[in-house]
Amino acid sequence: MNVLKAVLSAIAGLAAALIAYSAFFVRGDLGGVMGYLRARGALRRLREDGTPDQISAAQAQLHVLGQQVGDPTFAGQLIPLALLIGALVAGLVWWAFTRRQQGAPRLDIQERMVYRLAHRLGGRFTLDDLSARSPLTEEQARAATTRLLDLGRLTRDGDTFRLS
Repeated sequence: MNVLKAVLSAIAGLAAALIAYSAFFVRGDLGGVMGYLRARGALRRLREDGTPDQISAAQAQLHVLGQQVGDPTFAGQLIPLALLIGALVAGLVWWAFTRRQQGAPRLDIQERMVYRLAHRLGGRFTLDDLSARSPLTEEQARAATTRLLDLGRLTRDGDTFRLS
């Protein structure tokens, strides 16, 4: 599980760093990016049925617009900040998964597993059935059935349990 946690944390961190770098590259000017993309689409359409002079003028205009929107020097200076943001996101993802794994198993989930098995078996089951047909260990199965017996939701007939 640690490998998956590490891979997912790395992917999230790298994605966040890339997004931060992209935002720094265009200085947060989303309108300028959209204008550049519209001009690029117009150039693509113009290449199909435009004259060579029109195409070269549109290419020059697109180049000027690209120079106005993007700032590689500024983005290059902020690469450490983008990497720091990525590291923070990766750390948060790692922490979230670690916290989730270290928590105590929820008792209500174990009880629902007992109820599901009991309903599948017609309301009657044994501890062997429960430990064999559910993800609960033998110890968890005993604890869950004891809790349900104490709450009065199960009754015991020898080795067999029955829903109340």
